[in-house]
Amino acid sequence: MRVHIVMDDGLVAEIDGRAGARGRTAYIVDALRRTLDDERRWDGIAAAIGVIDDEGHDWDADPAEWVHRQRAADALRFG
Repeated sequence: MRVHIVMDDGLVAEIDGRAGARGRTAYIVDALRRTLDDERRWDGIAAAIGVIDDEGHDWDADPAEWVHRQRAADALRFG
């Protein structure tokens, strides 16, 4: 689909300097995809805020020991 977007000359010149005049569309599409991916991740983070209770976890008493046990239980872990 074609979309008409108005940009100032300085922005277009900077894009062309990075992508080349023939790579402008691909550069803009890639930048928009990365931006939308980042925004989807932030949406997921925002939705997860407050989902985990503040207490009642296996790690509450001694977080370092809990991490140690988790790592020791991983058969694929080296070291």
